[in-house]
Amino acid sequence: MRETPTIRRRWIHVVAVLILLGSARQASAQGFVSPFIGYNFGGDSGCPQITNCEDKHVDWGLGFGVLGSVVGFEAEFGKTSDFFGSTSNQSTDVLTFMGNFMLAPKIGPIQPYGEAGIGLIRTSVENVGGNVDENQIGWDIGGGVIAFFSRHVGLRGDVRYFHSFQLLDTSKLPNLPINETKLNFGRFSGALVLKF
Repeated sequence: MRETPTIRRRWIHVVAVLILLGSARQASAQGFVSPFIGYNFGGDSGCPQITNCEDKHVDWGLGFGVLGSVVGFEAEFGKTSDFFGSTSNQSTDVLTFMGNFMLAPKIGPIQPYGEAGIGLIRTSVENVGGNVDENQIGWDIGGGVIAFFSRHVGLRGDVRYFHSFQLLDTSKLPNLPINETKLNFGRFSGALVLKF
């Protein structure tokens, strides 16, 4: 029995597609978790510069998201105690929760990235007079480098700048005065990156 040229071409197309699918590299993004530790500097922090600072306070947190070979997305939670500096009668904390878009081209085991996002910046001040908590919408921008030592494990260095918007103070509904307190600072951190 002879095959017609049309059937033969179909088989050739099916085999070619199977070969292409079998040899194609997976282009999907991978999830990641990235615990970090670092310190804040500049702006309103207790440390005026990134170097030569005597009053460094530990900033720690966790980032998680998805990272492809060019772009990614990250949600990040960070906390700093004694943000404005330490005194015997006052305690201050700053919490950040940001959602970021990442531009991160992969170059072998190295993945430099830039990122920007928006989220929550929460300050808490506790002193003899009581507690004052303030939530602000803010934005961040920064970048760094991820170096992967295996397919799923890497280290990352990161510098970011956080700034709050000048917004209406929603805690005083219905009058909504403009909130004059704007917070800004930078953060330097190192992190472990676990991809899955």
